[in-house]
Amino acid sequence: MFCKTRKFLCARNILSLSATFAISATIASAATLCVNPGGKSGCMSTISAAVTAASPGDIINVAAGTYAEQVIITKSLSLVGDPFNPPVINAHGLSRGIFVNGMATAPNPGVANVSVYGFKVENANFEGILVANASNVTILGNHILNNNKSLVPSEGQCPGIDAFETSEAMDCGEGIHLMAADHSFLVRNLVEHNSGGILISDETGPNWSNLVQSNVVHDNGYACGITMASHPNALAGLPFGISHNTIESNESHHNGLLLPGAGAGVGIFAPFPGTSNTANVITGNDLHDNGLPGVTMHNHASAPAPAPGISLNDNVIVGNHIYGNAADTADAFTPGPTGINIYSTAPVTGLIVAQNDFHDESINIAFKVPAGSLNVHFNDFNDHAIGIDNLGSGWIDATNNWWNCAAGPSAACSSTTGANITTAPWLPFAYNSF
Repeated sequence: MFCKTRKFLCARNILSLSATFAISATIASAATLCVNPGGKSGCMSTISAAVTAASPGDIINVAAGTYAEQVIITKSLSLVGDPFNPPVINAHGLSRGIFVNGMATAPNPGVANVSVYGFKVENANFEGILVANASNVTILGNHILNNNKSLVPSEGQCPGIDAFETSEAMDCGEGIHLMAADHSFLVRNLVEHNSGGILISDETGPNWSNLVQSNVVHDNGYACGITMASHPNALAGLPFGISHNTIESNESHHNGLLLPGAGAGVGIFAPFPGTSNTANVITGNDLHDNGLPGVTMHNHASAPAPAPGISLNDNVIVGNHIYGNAADTADAFTPGPTGINIYSTAPVTGLIVAQNDFHDESINIAFKVPAGSLNVHFNDFNDHAIGIDNLGSGWIDATNNWWNCAAGPSAACSSTTGANITTAPWLPFAYNSF
């Protein structure tokens, strides 16, 4: 499942990565521990026992088989399986499959330099993998499926979830959750049939400078494929904020289809005063057939003075392939299936939407803000659609786009609706044909 396209690990790459782990171990003089289901040949029979016995920097090789446990990691180590024959962590009845827990390392909270490679993680009550208060964590080549088992969709509740997860009642934390993480890597994972796919949030600390790359995230029925959401501070005080994350070359499709208005391909949210979600880059992704627009940006409450403000500023959406997604709903309503929806009750500035390719959308880009601006350049809009719909009072510089005909925006090609949109000059050819 991991070698169907250029996005995934092929044998040569896996061997190279395995060699890298071995070289790193040699250089650092790390010990190597082993785990197999029977505890044979001097190995341990559970992953948790090996984690307890390991010293910081050690490598734990886990053989194929099924391990009925929750693995809690509070030290630097590498947990190595095999994506072609992955060991299975079956967390049935347990909170999580793997929990990289930097909150547990008092008096100096935080954990760094953890790798989790080549596992299948399933059936947890909450997240398949949760990474909290951690730096330089690599989650690579794993299969995360059928988690969030405690979710009660009809009530929008997740009974028993920890109090530090301040806004996860609706989805039980999703398949993989980075909370208060920085400089971490979620790469080439398959995330399917959880409540939601991948979540980046800030309940217990700022979340910044992470890379989410080349994952396939699909059929997560009750939330977005990939979500960045600023949440209430679990420690009291203002929200910490989310910034400078890169969401690159992922495929996110068929998410949020089991609950109306539930899930975008990629969601960027700063929902209430004090929250911020800024300077992230969404690039090179294939976003299609989701239950909300392909990229959905929301906040829902402006901040009266002197309350702290809301910020969705300086995000960049560039070079994505976006098609077949649904309309937005409720206060962020769009009047048809939409590629990108940017909705804010507070002013927004510094946004760039460029080099995206749209088709099979009624509205390619919808923008509704009370003030602010949007820069839209070098996009290829699909024909017989609204290329840009300005539903608010902001200004849009939409020069140098392809409107699906050389004559520029028109009803016969791709058009605009709303005021404050500058379209000339436009491109005489599709940007992606150059």
